[in-house]
Amino acid sequence: MSVGTACGKIILFGEHAVVYGRPALAVPFSELRASVTVKARTGQGIVIRARDLGREILVGDTARDDALAAITRLTLDKLGKSDNLELEVSSEIPLASGFGSGAAISTAIVRALASYFNSSLTPDEISTLVFETEKLYHGTPSGIDNTVIAYEQAIRFVRRPIGEHEILPIHIARPFTLLIADTGIASPTKVTVGDVRQGWERDPERYERVFDAIGAIVSEAQDALAHGENAQLGELMRRNHQALRALGVSSDEIERLIAAGSRAGASGAKLSGGGRGGNVLFFVEADEANVVRAAVLRAGAARVIVTVIGEKA
Repeated sequence: MSVGTACGKIILFGEHAVVYGRPALAVPFSELRASVTVKARTGQGIVIRARDLGREILVGDTARDDALAAITRLTLDKLGKSDNLELEVSSEIPLASGFGSGAAISTAIVRALASYFNSSLTPDEISTLVFETEKLYHGTPSGIDNTVIAYEQAIRFVRRPIGEHEILPIHIARPFTLLIADTGIASPTKVTVGDVRQGWERDPERYERVFDAIGAIVSEAQDALAHGENAQLGELMRRNHQALRALGVSSDEIERLIAAGSRAGASGAKLSGGGRGGNVLFFVEADEANVVRAAVLRAGAARVIVTVIGEKA
């Protein structure tokens, strides 16, 4: 028996614009993880049991567009292996919430299968495999989820239409506190990415201006993180969220949480991920976290997690 795990991810700055070649900053979210156990099966074929999803998948009988079956097939092809196997999938990462749940589960499957067959895959090889299933989840994925989760480190990511994506580790000079509020609303990234694509096709000049503004914010944020100038992060989050709002990916629920958290003392906030649901990030001072947490819970957040970014394990 072998086990593979993978973390979630948080996009700090740059979502949506990253699909159009602008940079984004993302960090691993190690508090939430997906886990996969692989063991030999007495019956024929490969079965995947995803109890959190209420699914049991017999890989050979599953449609080609099923992501869990697809990543299993791709990994076995990569390893040049086949066997009668049972995969048990579990995940603490909520679906359609901007935490990269699909990429995390796929990464955990790849790692578990590689371990089972005593094989070694590099983070780049894992990321490449997982990206193929990201297309099933997101339609036009940026590649950021599979990258930050496979490498499990803070990165600056730039998507390239031809050739290798630009992936650079980022330096976080001074840890800072993030409060993450779950709206309780699932929001499949594929839908919001598709809607932004339609808007861009209708009015490319306006959308390109917004993407440029987001790209500039990302560069400012990277510089602030590198120099420990964390006080700038709140204002940068606020500006990033304004740009995302201009793309039409905010929602009444997100705005209500942001208003409540800001009144309670958060110096900045933004949606994280696809938007129209999912999660909201708040930049808070550590001693204000409990007050802000209480405020956003009163405003309707389904749950709130407080985490420290940049703190060494």
